[in-house]
Parts: sequence; C-alpha cells; structure tokens
Amino acid sequence: MTIEELSALSDAELREKAKIMKRSEILHALVIGLMAGVVIYSVVANSWGFFTLIPLFFISRLLRQSDEYKALKSVLAERKLD
Repeated sequence: MTIEELSALSDAELREKAKIMKRSEILHALVIGLMAGVVIYSVVANSWGFFTLIPLFFISRLLRQSDEYKALKSVLAERKLD
C-alpha cells in the first residue's frame, strides 16, 4: 500500500493494520534469515543454480513488504498514533 492509500484509512484501521504488520515483521525476519542461510549453503556446497535463485526472489518480496510497514509507521507518526 502507498502512503496515499494508508492516509485514507481511519485511525482504528491503521492501528489494526500496524498490529498485524508488527507480528508479521518478526516472522519475515526469521524467514529471510533462513532463506539467506539456504542460499549460502547452496553456494558453498554446489554453485549458483536455479534453486539458489528461488530464495533470493522470496527475500526481495519480503523486503518490499517491509517498505509498506515503514510507510505505515510514517502515517501513524504523522497522525500521532504511536
């Protein structure tokens, strides 16, 4: 979601979305670490291949979701709802 879309939400909706995203942020960090470990193991054990690139794709998707969380935090700070 963009900042404009988040600005259109009510205060209660923003708080609920922040609550959900905060829980998922911890899970995303764990999954990113696990996938990074798989990539490192794959490179050390074999070499670059198709199965090495799959975790990298998912890591990039999860990092984009963290950008949405940063936008949500900025909207919450703007409305002083922290």
